[in-house]
Amino acid sequence: MTIKVGDHLPQATFRVMTAEGPAAKTTDDIFAGRKVVLFAVPGAFTPTCHRNHLPGFVTQADAIKAKGVDAVYVTAVNDVFVMDAWLKASGAEGKVEFLADGNGDFAKATGLVMDGSGFGLGTRSQRYAMVVSDGTVEALNLEEAPGKADLSSAENLLKSL
Repeated sequence: MTIKVGDHLPQATFRVMTAEGPAAKTTDDIFAGRKVVLFAVPGAFTPTCHRNHLPGFVTQADAIKAKGVDAVYVTAVNDVFVMDAWLKASGAEGKVEFLADGNGDFAKATGLVMDGSGFGLGTRSQRYAMVVSDGTVEALNLEEAPGKADLSSAENLLKSL
């Protein structure tokens, strides 16, 4: 079943890079008691994700946070080392936090998976942007095609805040 507005996020564990190396961060660590924007991409460094989707959130992070959002996160079915390299290469440090869903556990638990095997990518996350308040989905902008970043763009998400 696919998660929808009004649903509570399922329990999952992401990996994040810290100064000491990779560390676990649970959905409770990220969302409990906070208002968070989470957007997902099919893959770090892929053209639409790297050139179109992420840059909008980097540019609009301050405007999003000015609307009462505590943090902006991006997730992808990539390992923590790839996500850390993408963070450093994208200029997103201090604006967007990166969550590695390496096994796709969060994507599967939310029902927001796509089959990228035709492109050699395996199971990936669908592209979306959501507003989450204390673990409950308040808005969910889900793209119909993985190569588009219109409904899930930062500019469009700002309308939901």
